[in-house]
Amino acid sequence: MDELETAFAGVAGQMALLDDGEVSSRELTELALRRIAAAEGELNAFRLIRAEAALAEADEADKARAGGDRRPLLGIPLAIKDDTDLAGAPTTHGTAVRPAPAVEDSYLVSRLREAGAVVVGKTRMPEFGQWAFTETASGGYTRNPWDPDRTTGGSSGGSAAAVAAGLVPVATGSDGGGSIRIPAACCGLYGLKAQRGRVSTAPRPEAWGALAVIGGLTRSVGDTAVLYDAIRGNRPTDRWRAEPPRLPFVEAARTEPGRLRIGVSARPALPGVKVDPEQLSALRATAEVLSDLGHDVREIRPRYPDFVTPVSLWIPQAMHGMREEARRLCARAGIPDEIAQSLLERRTRENLRSARQLPPGAYLWALRRAERLADEVNTMFARMDVLLTPAIPELPRRVGALDGANAARAAKRSWPSIAFTALWNVTGNPAASVPAGLSRDGLPLAVQLVGRPHDEPTLLQVSAQLEQARPWAGLRPSLTGAAAAHAKAPGGAPTR
Repeated sequence: MDELETAFAGVAGQMALLDDGEVSSRELTELALRRIAAAEGELNAFRLIRAEAALAEADEADKARAGGDRRPLLGIPLAIKDDTDLAGAPTTHGTAVRPAPAVEDSYLVSRLREAGAVVVGKTRMPEFGQWAFTETASGGYTRNPWDPDRTTGGSSGGSAAAVAAGLVPVATGSDGGGSIRIPAACCGLYGLKAQRGRVSTAPRPEAWGALAVIGGLTRSVGDTAVLYDAIRGNRPTDRWRAEPPRLPFVEAARTEPGRLRIGVSARPALPGVKVDPEQLSALRATAEVLSDLGHDVREIRPRYPDFVTPVSLWIPQAMHGMREEARRLCARAGIPDEIAQSLLERRTRENLRSARQLPPGAYLWALRRAERLADEVNTMFARMDVLLTPAIPELPRRVGALDGANAARAAKRSWPSIAFTALWNVTGNPAASVPAGLSRDGLPLAVQLVGRPHDEPTLLQVSAQLEQARPWAGLRPSLTGAAAAHAKAPGGAPTR
């Protein structure tokens, strides 16, 4: 068994090795744990590693496989973002607060377990997922495997680093303003933000109001399809529910879409943001590939709402969601709010104070107005099937973006990263970050595909065409040599 090839084989590749008997789940899990231990000093991707429990789960998977079990993720090691309940482990939301361990798995984890996955640990994130950079005062910087001096993006940055470095083939994420797509773009991964309500947020009835969705990051379109087919579904407590997809996601990823109308725009939905020339070149090159594939590709000027409207709808929902997460965290920690909050970063405490000052009706007003905004924005899909934009306007920034930043400065520094992503959290549309090559300095480039409401299958079809036309999964970052020389001590804690 070539360990490097196995580590980067992805879900489909590792499943094939398991099916052929070339490797056991225990061997895959041991490989993941070895690679995590070797890389953590550079990357700082994990908050919690559960080696003993993961090996026990792997042994159970091997027994099940020997009995003929062929569940879609049986024996595959993966990681969970630390905003998700995993029974027996604390859910810290990226903070220094250490609550009591979760009593039960979240819906997401329960579905992953039903599919046979092995959970090796929980990944790092910024506090409550507020920022586009995975950096905290208590946990330090999470570093990009392509260049450890660069950010992984946020907020699912630990998950992105773990998958990009070949530590695990898949890791979960959540996306309330771009938190799956931004790290995917920074780390050269495929990251699908599914339609709102596609995956249950249980035990919470909602996440950040109508903004946040649950999902994951992988190295390939097919792997993402397998993941979402395993986890999509709802519980009776869910506030949001997506329409049934017209195709299973795995089938969609293997099916040609036919000739589509694809609109292309480099115009950000937020003002004052300039797009890096290399990201623009990646956008144009992708448009050319899609045209060569037979699609009707045209440059358009989307009718985005004035920037005040989506921001005014996003902020009350995000603030409400963060306030609820902080309340639950303090309750689980079993300590008074003032003590728990003293453990939070200064910028988080500032945002919590702002959240408490919101008018009582602001949150519900934002939910109602967002539905009308979605209807207005989605009129653009009357003349196209898919919208193609940059995923992020910049190349991955250097780590330390949050150093010394209060809440206002942290928001300002995150603003460019969400310029193409956050609108689609307000409207709920599915959207995906798709790898688009490397910059002159060897950093990932990416584009975003946005679909009609509830139409992830078309995004998967187009993404699969792009992947076949210019394969990206074989591109691998280096964790040795120059990368190791530039890496600093584990973490490198930013200031509060």
